[in-house]
Amino acid sequence: DIPGQRHSLQSSSSNMDGFDDPGIFFSDNFGGDEGQDEQYIRNTQTKKRFKDFIREFHEGMDYKYRDELKRHYNLGQYFVEVDVGDLANFDEELADKLRKQPSELLPLLEAAATEVADEVTRPRPAGETDVQDVQVMLMDDSNPATIRDLKSDQMARLVKIPGIMIAASTIRAKATRITIQCRSCRAFVPNIAVKPGLEGYQLPRKCNTDQAGRPKCPVDPFFIVPEKCKCVDFQTLKLQEAPEAVPNGEMPRHLQLYCDRYLCDRVVPGNRVTIMGIYAIRKAAAAGKKGSRDKVAVGIRNPYLRVVGIQVDMSGPGRSSASAVTPMEEEEFRRLGTKPDIHEIIAKSIAPSIYGSLDIKKAISCLLFGGSRKRLPDGLTRRGDINVLLLGDPGTAKSQLLKFVENVSPIGVYTSGKGSSAAGLTASVMRDAATRNFVMEGGAMVLADGGVVCIDEFDKMREDDRVAIHEAMEQQTISIAKAGITTTLNSRCAVLAAANSVFGRWDDTKGEENIDFMPTILSRFDTIFIVKDEHSEQKDMTLAKHVMNVHMNALASTQPASEGELDVNTLKKYIGYCRSKCGPRLSKEAAEKLKNRYVLMRNGARDHERESEKRNAIPITVRQLEAIIRISEALAKMQLSPFATEVHVDEALRLFQVSTLDAAMSGDLSGTEGFTTAEDMEELGRIEKQLKRRFAIGSQVSEHAIIQDFTRQKYAERAVHKVLSLMVRRGEIQYRMQRKMLYRIK
Repeated sequence: DIPGQRHSLQSSSSNMDGFDDPGIFFSDNFGGDEGQDEQYIRNTQTKKRFKDFIREFHEGMDYKYRDELKRHYNLGQYFVEVDVGDLANFDEELADKLRKQPSELLPLLEAAATEVADEVTRPRPAGETDVQDVQVMLMDDSNPATIRDLKSDQMARLVKIPGIMIAASTIRAKATRITIQCRSCRAFVPNIAVKPGLEGYQLPRKCNTDQAGRPKCPVDPFFIVPEKCKCVDFQTLKLQEAPEAVPNGEMPRHLQLYCDRYLCDRVVPGNRVTIMGIYAIRKAAAAGKKGSRDKVAVGIRNPYLRVVGIQVDMSGPGRSSASAVTPMEEEEFRRLGTKPDIHEIIAKSIAPSIYGSLDIKKAISCLLFGGSRKRLPDGLTRRGDINVLLLGDPGTAKSQLLKFVENVSPIGVYTSGKGSSAAGLTASVMRDAATRNFVMEGGAMVLADGGVVCIDEFDKMREDDRVAIHEAMEQQTISIAKAGITTTLNSRCAVLAAANSVFGRWDDTKGEENIDFMPTILSRFDTIFIVKDEHSEQKDMTLAKHVMNVHMNALASTQPASEGELDVNTLKKYIGYCRSKCGPRLSKEAAEKLKNRYVLMRNGARDHERESEKRNAIPITVRQLEAIIRISEALAKMQLSPFATEVHVDEALRLFQVSTLDAAMSGDLSGTEGFTTAEDMEELGRIEKQLKRRFAIGSQVSEHAIIQDFTRQKYAERAVHKVLSLMVRRGEIQYRMQRKMLYRIK
């Protein structure tokens, strides 16, 4: 009964021809079917052409694919990247065929590559006699299509699509060849090829081995023997079309991708990619109810893309991983680092289209470079990232700075305060639709690990959402305990936040009240800049000239910027290079100097508090000392020097002085007209005493009456308002009845 058994094997293998299935050769006594022979001959010829291509394609003396294949194979990476353009130069017809019928020709190309690899790597060391399967990845310089162009006529063709990765599954295993066994008669059917892609494999219904004296096997007798299967890794990804390509007023579309073997883990969510793949279909997921109108949907399939090549776009925003730095670039960076005015150059090249505000740009360049992260012997870490807060008037180009930073930092995420919740910034626990398990979704702070988070409209965030950032800003981790998942995520990112003051514009008469934040969050920012929109004719002239220039020469300004500026890509590379290569420390003298200055600063803040008789909203704490250390390290990092010297500390102190200290001292009444002298303070004190005398605890008085009363006593109305607002802020009195009445609490 051997021929019958053979025949069953042949039939089961011929209707399930896989992409790497060499077929089973057999002698058929009853004359073969002619069509199959022709197909086989054609396939052999195609494979031979592919082998010739890999073996013989060369540019000059450089045999591109042969050498690449050998190099990769010896490194234990069994793949080779083939450019379809090269194939077209070698054999136009073959390339066209590959574009039209990729699922038939790719297996042949991979088989050819495997055979060539076998030839070029001989003799191999002992124990590696059998040759590994080689995976072929395709790339192409043709123009990409968009997801919207994928219509039914593209089915089973090779397509090229740009987009953004938005989700990646874990890596799972898929069998390429399975062995099945019959339950009753224990017969094996070995080596059945499974189609590549997301298609399944239908087990045969009947067992054909009829042995004498045994009953027939039942229907559906087979099960898969797992330990005799050959598996490959695969991963499913989700691609969303690039935001630029979405037409006005439409939602972006998605596409499911399937990639296997060496294409797994090439991308992380957030990457801009260009995908080469075969547009394929799979059976629609079975409806929940049995027999629920599935008579209609019999030929309907869901499309997906079987990836055969991924290119990650390096330029543009999004995750551009620091591409390898060439030796020439490295030399140029070293030369840059030795320039004495490198700080100025970098500060000038940050958002060159925004005029002025050099100190802010310096602080932002420090933020981009970052200090050095320290690991203490007891396992604690001190953060190395610098956080900057810009407080200020509308129209001072804060958001533009943020947008620029998002573009230039190696990893940048931009969110706006009102539209982001605590879960969206830190992390959320979601229920996966497919598996019904809980999965973690990292938010903006987790995605920007190793980069910068820009938060605009920081003051418009809800209070409880702002609290969620506390841990991420100081400890640089995010801990969650939700829905049975207890975990800690890293978020080693710098925060650059922009906010308006409470009254929309900075009001000098109000002093402290402009800042609405809690001291807890303010002390986590290393530098706090108060950006005021000051009026001075000279400044306005230059600013207007600058803005006009920007608008007039918008297109012409693509040529290299004025002398001494770096363009965005160089800056990006330089930042990546410095961050990876350099981690400076403070030198002895600098540390000594810092210590003395810190004590002085604390004293100054204390005296200021004593004078104004109230606590500062912007505290000076040990965190501020660490902030100065980090800034000086960042300044040293810009010069690629291993130690932060006194020069760096001086500059850091100056930056800190113009930002946070000025903000802290922009205290209560300083800087307003006529309110600075001692007798005015005395007058305010007198008004307050009188108020308290007139106004018993628990009583109500109309505000109007009080003010009239005091103006009758020849006090200035502003002073009375000032005292009232102070008392309201201290919580001593409260407004009642639509702010007409004042009610004293304590």
